[in-house]
Amino acid sequence: MSSHTSLYSRVSRRETHSPRSALAITLAVLLIIVAAWVGTEVVLALLALPALLVAPVDMFASTLGVLEQPAQYVGPAGVVVAVIGLILLIAGLAPGRRSRHVLRSSRTATVADNAVIASALARHAALAGSVSPDNVTVSVSHRRADVHLTPASGVPVDAASIEAAVKQQLEQYELTPRVTAKVRVAENGKVGA
Repeated sequence: MSSHTSLYSRVSRRETHSPRSALAITLAVLLIIVAAWVGTEVVLALLALPALLVAPVDMFASTLGVLEQPAQYVGPAGVVVAVIGLILLIAGLAPGRRSRHVLRSSRTATVADNAVIASALARHAALAGSVSPDNVTVSVSHRRADVHLTPASGVPVDAASIEAAVKQQLEQYELTPRVTAKVRVAENGKVGA
């Protein structure tokens, strides 16, 4: 049974976390293009032909002479390079998340998209509030479900019962990671709803 459990947890993780392959492929292609360009410039310089963009000698000299440039240009350029490096580092180390949650199950790996969870919560909130399903909007994020309900004009709605129904439904799903609900009932109703 433990082999099934580890298999299910691996499948669940794969389905709820996004890979970084698109970022890695993009960076690899950019590095290949830059390396091919520098290699082409070196070959052209060795054959004594004119450079495509910049001769390797000029590239090397301008790289060494960067500290002699005015600080008003070098400083911001260094900050931009540092920010790009920090963004790439964070993107590489932080886990990518898909808009999905794992539903607890002992017999299988069950993964539900946030839109499916939102639709189910909207249906239960509409039933608990005795309103049309069209008057309920739910958005589910990684750890929170926001329920917005617009009652029919002149018809009172019990926000506490709606919140209890939504929370009970979330508890039945046993989502991982755990999702908390926030219910908001609009002050102004909708005519003819």
